[in-house]
Amino acid sequence: MKRKLLFAERMLHGDGTVPFNAVIPWRIKGSILLADLRHALRKLQRKHAMLNAAVVYDEVAMPWFWAGGNEFIDIPVRIADRVSEDDWKKESIAEWAIPFDTAKGPLIRMVWIRGGDISEFIMVIHHCLCDGGSAMAILEELLLVLNDPDADIGKEKQIMGIEDVVPQEILNSRKQLIKSKLIGGIANLFLWLVPVNKKLVERKTDYMIHWKLDQGLSERLVKKCRDEGVTVNTAFCVALLNAFQSVRKAGFHNKVSCPVDIRRFAPQIKRDNIFAFGLMFVVSSDKDLDFFSDAWRMQKDIDRKTAKLNPYSTLMMMEESHSALNNFTKFLKYGKSTNDCMFSNLGRIGIAHQYKSFEVETIFSPSVIGPLGNTTTMITSTYRGQMDFTFIASEGFLPYEDALSIKDKMMDIMSAL
Repeated sequence: MKRKLLFAERMLHGDGTVPFNAVIPWRIKGSILLADLRHALRKLQRKHAMLNAAVVYDEVAMPWFWAGGNEFIDIPVRIADRVSEDDWKKESIAEWAIPFDTAKGPLIRMVWIRGGDISEFIMVIHHCLCDGGSAMAILEELLLVLNDPDADIGKEKQIMGIEDVVPQEILNSRKQLIKSKLIGGIANLFLWLVPVNKKLVERKTDYMIHWKLDQGLSERLVKKCRDEGVTVNTAFCVALLNAFQSVRKAGFHNKVSCPVDIRRFAPQIKRDNIFAFGLMFVVSSDKDLDFFSDAWRMQKDIDRKTAKLNPYSTLMMMEESHSALNNFTKFLKYGKSTNDCMFSNLGRIGIAHQYKSFEVETIFSPSVIGPLGNTTTMITSTYRGQMDFTFIASEGFLPYEDALSIKDKMMDIMSAL
């Protein structure tokens, strides 16, 4: 398997020396053998060639994913003794800072925090390899094979390039090609002209705040939002922005960016495809409206922006912008942050919890941190009826005490609905 990195993958990969790691932790109760874990990981590699890949460069310094057929690179498994139920947080934060050797591969590794009857596992994947949707699909397959070593998890039909995502009639459209080249050229010129700081913002200490809602409150919030005609995602965005405004005051930007799963718009990308490209929209609050009036206004804005999302046009435009990659990366790293936070909602995780020799007690919301500007991110998901939150940031962008206050204020707002 050999294929060029797409624009977004190149951006996330960088030069391969700086960590940009997605960290997916979960907790099990029961018994798993190391041999069974290694067998399951190898079976994942047989299905997904990308889990066996390294990044190599051609004669013009273009990076390619490369995997050598039936020659497998072992997925590393690091075992740590479980001392407390919070060890997974410490290990997750440690894994943010450990770079992959992308030239050797693989771009995935495991941490097993091994206890007696309770263990946590952390799957670490380079973000250039996959998004949250891909990570959940990989986790589900891993659990299936841990439960039954002979389980049939199929074979991935790999995405080998933009032509496997964008329909041929769009890819070959003269109008679309001209539009993509024009927008790509304008973006390139803008990025070349726009001034950026010559000095990076000092990130200082990275940190994570994690919490769960009990099942009763989780269900009540879902029902309340349904009754009011807004999504839970929209309500969380309003609450998050209100919390940022209350705590940050003059430092409040009134902007939250929200990633959108590209699979909603591009059916060519299957649930089990390993793919890292995402879509995005930005929302703001209106301080003059009460909570649900603002949520209704925001919901209309989100629906309008979502309807305009075009993965095919965006992919084609980005693929015309490879020459602007260095300027774009510099803009993200050195440019002044105008967003308060990125908010990502994975929604309900539909992974089974009961298996033959173990039970998945919980799947924690993933975390991801990278070098491209403001690291402030909140990720939420729902598993076994409980909403789960992971709030990631760096002291240089958002002081830890402010983050704690934002978390508390946001939960006060949601609990009062």
